[in-house]
Formats: sequence, structure tokens, C-alpha cells
Amino acid sequence: MIIKENLYFQLQQLTEQRVANAQKAMQSAEDSKSSQTKSSAGDKFETGRAMMQAEEERNRVQLAKAIALQNNLLQVNRFNTSESVVLGSLVVTNQGAYFLSIGIGKIILEGTTYFAISVESPIGQLLFGKKVGESISFREKKIIIKQII
Repeated sequence: MIIKENLYFQLQQLTEQRVANAQKAMQSAEDSKSSQTKSSAGDKFETGRAMMQAEEERNRVQLAKAIALQNNLLQVNRFNTSESVVLGSLVVTNQGAYFLSIGIGKIILEGTTYFAISVESPIGQLLFGKKVGESISFREKKIIIKQII
């Protein structure tokens, strides 16, 4: 169970960092926009302003995605134990270990590689509801569930 708590904590830190980075980028873009003064080259000013607005929108989208990841992480019950794979399960297979939580990807913790995946991901959908000893086929590989934590 401790490993799931440590993975969850790592995911919290990663999502908090993503939110902070997006907020910082938005603030930087806002500062840049407000410091730009209109020059006599009007077209150049308008082009620069349009580029800043596009960057601002990208930052806003990144922030929304990061906040959505944080909110999705809050739905994960890392203390849940179940005989079948559910949200919050750590699934140990012959092909690696998968933490069904949010789609962040590879996490290395204490020298071991884990994959934080969402239930909506292709492999998450295949694993969901399975039990120890059952297998799935993913990308022409047979994945056998050895343990569900």
C-alpha cells in the first residue's frame, strides 16, 4: 500500500508543477503584453499582439488541462483494495506495473518503473475489471496480471 501512496504523492507533485508552470507562463505572457507599446509600425504591433494572444490561449488550455488532471487525481482512491482492477489499482504484470489513476506516463520510484495511466487509456480499458491470472492482449503482446495492489 505504501507504494501506491508514494506514487499518488508523485502524481500530486507533478500535477501541481504543471499548474504552476502554466500559471507562470500566463503571467509572463501577460507581463509581455502589457509592456509592449504601440510603435509607428502598426502592422508589426498588431502581428505581435496576435501572436501573444495565441500564446495566451495555449497557456490557458495548458492550465485547464493541468487543473483537470489534478481534479481527476482527487477521484483516485489509493487506499482501495479490490480483487479486480479498478481506479486506484496498482496492477503488476509480466510487462510492467500500471497505476490506474491519471495519464501521466512513466514514473520511476525507488529504481522501479511504473506507468500512471487513466482508465480511459487503451491499456486501462483492457485492464479494467480483470483479476489476477487473467490476461489481455495489447499491441500484439500478451500481458498477464500477476498482482493487484
